Amino acid sequence: MVAIVPFLAAAVAPFIHRVAGAATGWVLAIVPATIFVFLWGFVGPVSEGRFVSAGIDWVPSYGLTLSFFVDGLALMFALAISGIGTFILIYSGSYLKGHPHQGRFLAFITAFMGAMLGLVLSDNVLGLFLFWELTSVTSFLLIGFDHGREKARRAAIQAIVVTGAGGLALLLAALLLNRLFGVWDISAMIGSGLDLRGHGAYGLVLGLVLLAAFTKSAQFPFHFWLPNAMEAPTPVSAFLHSATMVQGGVYLLARTTPLLGGTDAWFVILVTFGGFTLIWGALAAIRQTDMKQMLAQTTLASLGLLVLLIGLGTEAAFLAMALYFIAHALYKAGLFLTVGIIDHGTGTKDITRLGGLRDPMTATFMAAILGGLGMIGLPPLVSYIAKEEMYLALASGDPLSLAILLVLVVGNGLLAAVGLAIMIRPFMGPLRETPHPPHEGDVASLSGPLVFGTIGVLGGIAAVWLGESLVAPAASSIANVAYESHIKLIVDPRSVLFWLSILTWAVAGLAYWRLDALRAGLQRLAAAPRWSFDQGFDAVMFGLVRGAAALTRLLHHGRLELYLVVFFIALAVALLAPLYLLDGLPALPPMPDLTFYEWGVMAVAVAGVVTVVVARRRLFAILALGIQGLAIALLFMLFGAPDLAFTQFMVEILSVVILTLVMTRLRLDHEDPRPLEDFARDGMIALLCGVGVTLLMLRVVSLPFEDRLSAFFATYSAEIAHGRNIVNVILVDFRGLDTLGEISVVMAAGIAILALIRSQKRPAPPEQPLVAPSGDASRSAP
Repeated sequence: MVAIVPFLAAAVAPFIHRVAGAATGWVLAIVPATIFVFLWGFVGPVSEGRFVSAGIDWVPSYGLTLSFFVDGLALMFALAISGIGTFILIYSGSYLKGHPHQGRFLAFITAFMGAMLGLVLSDNVLGLFLFWELTSVTSFLLIGFDHGREKARRAAIQAIVVTGAGGLALLLAALLLNRLFGVWDISAMIGSGLDLRGHGAYGLVLGLVLLAAFTKSAQFPFHFWLPNAMEAPTPVSAFLHSATMVQGGVYLLARTTPLLGGTDAWFVILVTFGGFTLIWGALAAIRQTDMKQMLAQTTLASLGLLVLLIGLGTEAAFLAMALYFIAHALYKAGLFLTVGIIDHGTGTKDITRLGGLRDPMTATFMAAILGGLGMIGLPPLVSYIAKEEMYLALASGDPLSLAILLVLVVGNGLLAAVGLAIMIRPFMGPLRETPHPPHEGDVASLSGPLVFGTIGVLGGIAAVWLGESLVAPAASSIANVAYESHIKLIVDPRSVLFWLSILTWAVAGLAYWRLDALRAGLQRLAAAPRWSFDQGFDAVMFGLVRGAAALTRLLHHGRLELYLVVFFIALAVALLAPLYLLDGLPALPPMPDLTFYEWGVMAVAVAGVVTVVVARRRLFAILALGIQGLAIALLFMLFGAPDLAFTQFMVEILSVVILTLVMTRLRLDHEDPRPLEDFARDGMIALLCGVGVTLLMLRVVSLPFEDRLSAFFATYSAEIAHGRNIVNVILVDFRGLDTLGEISVVMAAGIAILALIRSQKRPAPPEQPLVAPSGDASRSAP
């Protein structure tokens, strides 16, 4: 119900908005707040090593259950989603106050929250894929909410195309996992004892899962869609970057670590791409002046950091990943909402145009300080402990660990410099002129940033409880090994970890001191003529559209003759290729022992076919085709199938009569010569199709006869359908809907033929004289 209730709330959100107006955000926030309280009740059992599972029948005939699973990892993500979602809804009610489509927006963002909750709580891999795709669809609606702007439409399309491609990879991975493990539930796969790492399909499954995770979590080279998603309203950006959507890929990697992790490929790919994305995003954030873009690029960096920590695969790395996820969710949501307040209160979010807001926007300044300190990682915040824990994961001292440690220090230092900039630049110094006079946000706007910042501080102070209740259970779920928490707040100058933090802050201070020069240099570098991944996406989409148009012109050319040629060539290949490639060609049967009259009927059938082929008049060919069909009906009768014979007689007689009427009405009884090349081409295709059907039938009849279907019809025709003519019962009852469709097709064809015949009977209207505009009859046309 936790994953379903938000969708029910989304369905009624527009109606609530009609009644509650601007207070709709407060009303809808009851839903995630209730979910948060409900999930909080699982903290105790989960911290003791227990888990909770539930499910409902989905497709019982295929053994599919929509199952859900709450362990440490799922609980940590679900609490973040519902807790942050509560204040996002409250903020949205204020941010979009007076917007004509506020009710629709609140419906979209509530459904978005439900999709993400379903994703992290799903145990069934197909259910996970279902909610995975729902996050893409709902984010598409939210990013393109302001659909009147071209940039918003493009960003929404880009996001759904990139993440949708990863979704297809996830679907294929889910199907492969089911084939390998024989179950759909992830918990059952992990507990099955099958070591997928040594299986031949490991590389394929790993590639598909990484493609899905990297596209969703915007890892290099799929990073370009996330900054463009800033076209969405600020509440969407805050929710998307902190606890939803982009965290889905991180969750997928963490959840599949017991199945796929621990190999050299896993380590190298995740650490390499995660580290590169960390530095790429941090430098891109320094280059920006739009504060939403700065935060978006730091999200790229933070996602890379999380992926890197998962790739390391050690106890300290998993604990650091869980801690950093909590810290990042708190400060990133708070900072995004703070930037939204600044933008709403001043009319700009360009950091170079802001200053002196500490007095007119004091509460916002406090929220920015709390969020900025979280990004910097100062004690006693959770982020400080997370930073030291990730440094602990690389304390072995070998050259590879030192290289990765250097990447973390530089990346964290650059992120801290961005946090310093957002915390200081808009508020300190003299008050600068803005598009409209600055004003403070209301309670609905400020509640989220202040609460998130406060929790970041309190969580660090209560680090021991946080580690035992949330962090260690989450890390244990990632590794599938029970970990004991050693998380606590310690500021020890004798520790190497402390001096690594000092080094990080020194990098941050140096980068902030030279921020303008760094930004100018990076902007010059970005302005140089070069190819970008964003431009590459446009080129791919352009090529896709042009290629689809060219393929459409090639395939849909309007020439019926070529359509039939292609169809029958494909039929011949489909019949003959499998028989040849799979060594299924049957042995030729012996000559049948037939009576003289049976041979005579077969000779008539063959003569009819030959006559159809050599006939030069279509009307004569139709009559010959009827003779061939009547001969087939006689064969049915001779071999004990009078029902089929009667049906064949009726079909052939009606076909000949109807086609003859059409031909004579349309005056198509003239000679119809065909070029030799057409005759040879069509004859060869017809022979291949005939040989293919014959060989397939010989192969089928050479196999042992399976009489289950025949026995079923023989047994139940009288018992269920109350009929003893089995053929008639099959046509009328067992496949009655199919028969009805066939009758409808025949009726439609008959109506079309009748209309065609009547159109030939209708006399042409008499010509009317063309009267001159003056009305003078003497100027009429002859």
